[in-house]
Amino acid sequence: MVPFPFMPHAGVRWRGASTWDAIDSDPSFLLSFRLFRPRFLVIRLEAFEGSADPVLYLDTGKGFSEAEAVTLDLGRRVVCVVALHSLKEVRRIRLDPASRHLRFALDVKASVNPAEVRRYLAQASRWRDRDLAAATRFCHLGEDPLWTGAAGPSPAERRFSTVADHYRKVIGLAALQHPEAARPEPDADPLLSFVVPVYDTPPAYLDDLLLSFRIQPRGTAELVLSDDGSRARKTRAFLEALDGEADIRVVRNWQQRGIAAATNAGIAAARGTWIGLVDHDDALAPHSVGVLAAAIDAHPDARFFYTDEVVADARLRPVDYFFKPAFDPVLLSGVNYINHLALYRRERLLAHGGLREGFDGSQDYDLVLRYLAGLSRHDIVHVPFPAYLWRRDGHSFSTANLDVATANARKALAAHYARDGVPPRVEPALKRDLHRVRFDTPTRHQPKVSVVVPTRDAYVLISRLLDDLHRKTDYPDLEIIVQDNGSTDRRVLTLYDDFRRKRSSTIIAIEADPFNFSRSINKGIRHATSDLVLLLNNDIEVFEPSWLEEMVSCFAYPRTGIVGARLLYPDGRLQHAGVIIGAEGLAGHWFCGKPADTPGPMGRLSVRQSLSAVTGACMLVSRACLEETGPFDEEVFPIAYSDTDFCLRAGAKGYRVVWTPFATLIHHESATRGSDETKENIARFRRDKVNLEKRHHTSAYEDRAFSPWYARTGPVPRPVLLERLPKPRH
Repeated sequence: MVPFPFMPHAGVRWRGASTWDAIDSDPSFLLSFRLFRPRFLVIRLEAFEGSADPVLYLDTGKGFSEAEAVTLDLGRRVVCVVALHSLKEVRRIRLDPASRHLRFALDVKASVNPAEVRRYLAQASRWRDRDLAAATRFCHLGEDPLWTGAAGPSPAERRFSTVADHYRKVIGLAALQHPEAARPEPDADPLLSFVVPVYDTPPAYLDDLLLSFRIQPRGTAELVLSDDGSRARKTRAFLEALDGEADIRVVRNWQQRGIAAATNAGIAAARGTWIGLVDHDDALAPHSVGVLAAAIDAHPDARFFYTDEVVADARLRPVDYFFKPAFDPVLLSGVNYINHLALYRRERLLAHGGLREGFDGSQDYDLVLRYLAGLSRHDIVHVPFPAYLWRRDGHSFSTANLDVATANARKALAAHYARDGVPPRVEPALKRDLHRVRFDTPTRHQPKVSVVVPTRDAYVLISRLLDDLHRKTDYPDLEIIVQDNGSTDRRVLTLYDDFRRKRSSTIIAIEADPFNFSRSINKGIRHATSDLVLLLNNDIEVFEPSWLEEMVSCFAYPRTGIVGARLLYPDGRLQHAGVIIGAEGLAGHWFCGKPADTPGPMGRLSVRQSLSAVTGACMLVSRACLEETGPFDEEVFPIAYSDTDFCLRAGAKGYRVVWTPFATLIHHESATRGSDETKENIARFRRDKVNLEKRHHTSAYEDRAFSPWYARTGPVPRPVLLERLPKPRH
């Protein structure tokens, strides 16, 4: 086997020999076969820390695209054999070794001899791993007798080329698991009623809706079409032709009164135990009734279900997904992420009066806020199945009248969050048509906050941070605790003396110990006298004054124990938008390295939300949460993952972790920690990773803030195919 030349394409820096650094989240190399086309290529990729998630893009004459992408196995060491002789249409290959910052070794060899490749694979399979995390993954691409043996490498999986392709495969899974819902007893009321307000609906839309209903199992559900006094002759004729059809009911309202009134008339006529609201221009996914019936059977005491949904074009062709988290009232305060499809218990829905008039374009948002008020998390079930096709062709009321719908959404939120009859202000979020409920009213008491800053020397950083807290932070009552780990820089010690004289609320504690981040945090907390403690790295930079006021205001959400901020790199890219547990087998910052205006799925990065963990670089914690959760773990997590461990332990105690994008700061990440590349630091970091997995089982952790349909191999969530439909979850 001989070396095969490859060229760096983007996002990589050569470190020497075969070692490279991925310096952004989209590194890549090019392999061209214009001058030399071997029979086999053998690509060997080894990550020095964590796992690589390599992808091959195949250029067949149309350039590189997701339609011709192949996902290799996730692993510390990946070996892929490409049978080029069977891929005659491939002109070039682009190798993307990872989707995050990573140091790795890359080796590409070529051969025309199958026996030579077999010997290489046999030798590679006998490599002794340096640690348990370094298992080698073998895969192949292309067809060759070389892989016919049972011990051969596994086939690399071509990605689905479009959302529609992925959706077809998901429906195939549903067909295998839910071939037919259980039939009710004869003459029994249906389990489900889908209520549809209709007004001058084009027959083509109604045809699509009816077809999507007729392919569901008979007898389990009914379709209730509530006509709001349609004047269009074709619409009226279409509805009249449905008279007498089994499982379909038409309610005629002879006067037009609006969506809310027409929907309520349909709800009154519905016979199902559960009511689902469907728009007249949308459709149900195949097997939706079977999936929902199974979820209801598995959760008989639940009082609300909601599903994922597909965004479709005018012809109902899937173009995008709304994959949703488990129930999160904080996220719901910023965006109606529940949207379609939701199931309401009929008796509770009637008790709440159904839809209210005066909320045009956001009547569903108003309803779900009122209906869910007072319910616990265990009353609410998320069914992670795309059961609903939402046609977005610009003709719906909320799309055509976005300003009206947005104003009515904020009216509903103000009513929901009113206290003592006083509604809060509701303003635009980072995305203008989403929402920010303002709890920080002028009359609201601002509690004292103790700010704990672990540091050592680093004059430029600590002087800037103390000045930012003093001059750039608009918060009335701060207690600043500098937990210094033995500074010797005379400038730093002089700075401390100056601050003591200027601010009596500043505590400087200098105690020289072997570096242990968790111990420094715990020592600083012991000096704190307030009920809110802010953990703040010394490499944080403030650039807008109300960031801390926003973080404090988030404790208005019930059971909040921890609040995290949005952190940006100095160049303006996202550094921290929350931690996803299980990402890359451990815990990762999603959307790290992406532009600051990245909206995220359903605009989630533009609004507040609950997460499983946030970074300790800027973490506000309540005294109650600290006392019940216990201190940061100095023994097991002295450096890395201590913040993630603390958040997970707090979550296990029932405390909510809130992340807010309305508190944004600059983070000069790890500016004072020293090199992470020393043998001592690498060994320490590995121990912390092993300990996080051992304590919290992160590789199998199902993060409630994350969709099970998303890959956990990089910072940007992308859909993956699963072997089975995910289970419903609280």
